Amino acid sequence: MKEKLNDRPDGDPVDMSYDDRKAFFDSLLTIYGRKPVLEALQSRDVKPYRLHLADSNRSADILDKVTTLAKNRHVEIQFHSKRDLSQISKNSKQDQGIALDIRAPGYQPLSQLDTQQQGDLILLDRVTNPQNLGMIIRSVAASPALGLVLPTKGCANIDPLVIKASAGTALKCRIYFCSTTTSATDLLAKQGRKLYGLSSHSAKPIDQITGQTGCVFILGNETDGLSPDVAMACDDQIKIPLANDIESLNVSVAAALVAFRSVF
Repeated sequence: MKEKLNDRPDGDPVDMSYDDRKAFFDSLLTIYGRKPVLEALQSRDVKPYRLHLADSNRSADILDKVTTLAKNRHVEIQFHSKRDLSQISKNSKQDQGIALDIRAPGYQPLSQLDTQQQGDLILLDRVTNPQNLGMIIRSVAASPALGLVLPTKGCANIDPLVIKASAGTALKCRIYFCSTTTSATDLLAKQGRKLYGLSSHSAKPIDQITGQTGCVFILGNETDGLSPDVAMACDDQIKIPLANDIESLNVSVAAALVAFRSVF
């Protein structure tokens, strides 16, 4: 059975099977806030799908501009109660009564990862700083790595701050989402991928991981590193060798070095 979506000049599919429709909605990201939504609608690189507005919004020039842009781009507009909108934005304190669903073709469930695909994966464990997440996304997007695995629980969410920190690459990066880091390690281990945790306390430098493809490198929290359960799930722990008695690197810097490891 096929279902029909609105035909739009921004490239949304028209006729889709159930599986294609599910994949389409899985690839949507929701951003919120008046200025981020306005900027997204002004950018031709962003493919908007649906605009959400609180029916309690008072008249404002920026909302008029947003609505006009949405209509010009044939974006569906829906009105909600303030409470319902907060369920969509997931951030009632900062959504300012507005949210926008946008297409991010590289954003998909980890369960859809092709087991035959080679290349390294970067998996995050409780990385909570939006700036760090944005910079990690940018590095992974620019690297030969297969993609980033991002848990929806325990890590920063992809929001306007993250998109800004990624310089827009969050909409281009291949990001596989999952519920938790441990659910990701379970699935990836079953696929036969080697799991390596980054730890400054490891005795094994990363350059000893040679001749292997399809590895998973796990980076932990900015303050206390890998959680115990995740560390236990790793096949081994490795480190990035540092000089001058420097103990550790910022997690975004470490992610960049790991993502480009195959280049050097």
